[in-house]
Amino acid sequence: MSWRRLFAVLIKELRQVRRDRLTFAMMIGIPILQLVLFGFAINGDVRQLPLAVYDADRSTFSRGLVAALETSQYFRVVRRIGGAAEGDELLARGDVQFVLIVPGDFSRKLVRGERPVILLAADATDPAATGNALATVNAIAARAIGRDLTGPLAALQPKEAPFEIRSQRRYNPEGLTRYNIVPGLMGVILTMTMVMMTALAVTRERERGTMENLLATPVSPLEVMVGKIVPYIVIGYVQVAVILITATLLFEVPMVGSVGLLSLMLILYIAANLAIGFTFSTIARNQMQAMQLTFFFFLPSILLSGFMFPFRGMPGWAQNIGEVLPLTHFLRIVRGIMLKGNTLQDVLPHAWPIALFMLVAGTVALMRFRQTLD
Repeated sequence: MSWRRLFAVLIKELRQVRRDRLTFAMMIGIPILQLVLFGFAINGDVRQLPLAVYDADRSTFSRGLVAALETSQYFRVVRRIGGAAEGDELLARGDVQFVLIVPGDFSRKLVRGERPVILLAADATDPAATGNALATVNAIAARAIGRDLTGPLAALQPKEAPFEIRSQRRYNPEGLTRYNIVPGLMGVILTMTMVMMTALAVTRERERGTMENLLATPVSPLEVMVGKIVPYIVIGYVQVAVILITATLLFEVPMVGSVGLLSLMLILYIAANLAIGFTFSTIARNQMQAMQLTFFFFLPSILLSGFMFPFRGMPGWAQNIGEVLPLTHFLRIVRGIMLKGNTLQDVLPHAWPIALFMLVAGTVALMRFRQTLD
């Protein structure tokens, strides 16, 4: 073994890595991205969850209860509502995580020792997001009301709380994790496969030398792009069919909403992922670079979308990045349709960001593809 020859091969490999700028950037960028996301963005103890309050009593006790919930940092009052029906709509759309309903006779029954009931309804589609808050709400409320039961009312402080908070886990009463994970897998699998397969489609032809034959034909860049995207839309629907059948038969995940509406949203989401995959194919020089770009997009998508970790548990800057990713909005759409029975009006606020992402990615892909033609 010659150390001189070994050193020559080593220098050659380092120079090759240096010349491959995209691969070198991925080698540095992916570890930094992982450190930032796992170190700063991921948080299992979710706080500042949005709470809507319907206080029909408006007494000292009810105001103290709401103030104590906010002070605990688990809850953040974002809206005062006028009735339970409005709270149900907010939960269905995902605008709030909790709805607190205090009946109008709460203080009167409390003073009489009749143990009144307060309702706390939770959007439990993601059990990890609501678990800690529901576990602490009774202790928080007991301390808040206990501070006001002084003087002549001190006798109302028995060992058992003088009131009851009934927690309702809406859309997932048993708190089953598979109700949250299995529908989310639909978006994750489509993101990984659609972006990767499309990114490899063009780079594979470039590596094999068949791209020149394709460019010699009288087809426009838009026709090439659409022609390569449409077959993968069919493949995406086959994947979704397998996931839905498995989810309903094996995991017993309910399908409350419309299958037709879900199919319509799938077209939009699959097209957005194929557009970004086509963009990557115009950037990458070979299939290895296409795989690297796919992983660089897939990693923040799976971590910042709310699939693995509660979305509302992340800091503000991470949520802002997550709002740009199509997977974030698709997870809300698919969970809303399957678990909540959301309608077209409910999913439109999450559909237009995916459409905008698809339009931007498709425009960039066409512009870069025209440059490769030149």
